[in-house]
Amino acid sequence: MSQPNMWLVLSDGAKPTEDIYFLESAALALRQQGVGVERVVAQRFFAAARLHGRALLRRYAGANVVICRSLAPSWVSWLKRHRHWFGYIAYLIDDDIAAAAEDTALPAAYRQRMAGIAKRQPALLALCDEVVACSDVLAARFLPLHHRVSVLTPPLIAPLPALEHFEQPPSAQKPWQMGFHGTRAHLNDLLHITPSLWAVLNVRQDLHCEVMLGQYTPFALTALENTSTPEPLPWHSFRHYQASKRLHIGLAPLLQTPFNEGKSFIKFLDIAAMGGVGIYSNRYPYTEVVRHGENGLLVGDTPSEWRAALQQLLNNPEATANMAQQAAADALRVGALHHAVDFWQARQR
Repeated sequence: MSQPNMWLVLSDGAKPTEDIYFLESAALALRQQGVGVERVVAQRFFAAARLHGRALLRRYAGANVVICRSLAPSWVSWLKRHRHWFGYIAYLIDDDIAAAAEDTALPAAYRQRMAGIAKRQPALLALCDEVVACSDVLAARFLPLHHRVSVLTPPLIAPLPALEHFEQPPSAQKPWQMGFHGTRAHLNDLLHITPSLWAVLNVRQDLHCEVMLGQYTPFALTALENTSTPEPLPWHSFRHYQASKRLHIGLAPLLQTPFNEGKSFIKFLDIAAMGGVGIYSNRYPYTEVVRHGENGLLVGDTPSEWRAALQQLLNNPEATANMAQQAAADALRVGALHHAVDFWQARQR
């Protein structure tokens, strides 16, 4: 039986991408409109595709399909054989996988995994009606590879908190909270600003820093009493943590690399979701959403600039609180869910 009002996410495990750009944004509204949305775990061996293939065809014939980042070769082959059973197929991508595979500053295991995905990408692109990228720069890199490439910037899927944590200026008794919640893929970015963070944290007892990198946190920061280094959390655990964590200052360094150039402005939304003001590298994609001094700070790459930015926020608590308020308003605007809803509705068959 055909399922023209059905969306199927064939998942290879990219849960953050699936949730942000579809399952926890557009899919919520689609379900309210009577559209079916389901996620199928596409396990990484052919027996799974062969065993469940007929049942999948019966259940999802005519459905639209979303594939995020990667898909195991057995499932690509299965989908290729049965392409005529399905409607529109999108390839949703939020990183420059090829650039990651070649970036020697990234962890070796991560680069190896990205190289495997990059090798499989052409087969996926051949199956899909459209490539959906998270930014204009990333979309431009796919234009030579596919006839239809579109941009869907990240929606805001987290609730925004009230900003009561700004009611008191920073003090030794109640230090302001600063955080870095990037992955190991951004460890080199953090290392670049670590001397600036150390210089401020070493003299400001009214500031506490959280670096969610666990054992991979730069040693200079782990040695400081006012720095904590929790282990990274799984995606759904992090979402619960994010809903309760309150930041005054969020850190989003981004060095000029081909891999970083393909990033979205998701960190702007993440920092706003924890109630903070971000300090961002003064380059794309942050220059698309951050207005310096109004909803965050844009700074260059020198240690003195990052140190000055931290001191500015700490020494001017009222202005910082106003920036946090504006950042929240702008996060609601640029991350409005209706953008994602409209995007996917326009592609429904």
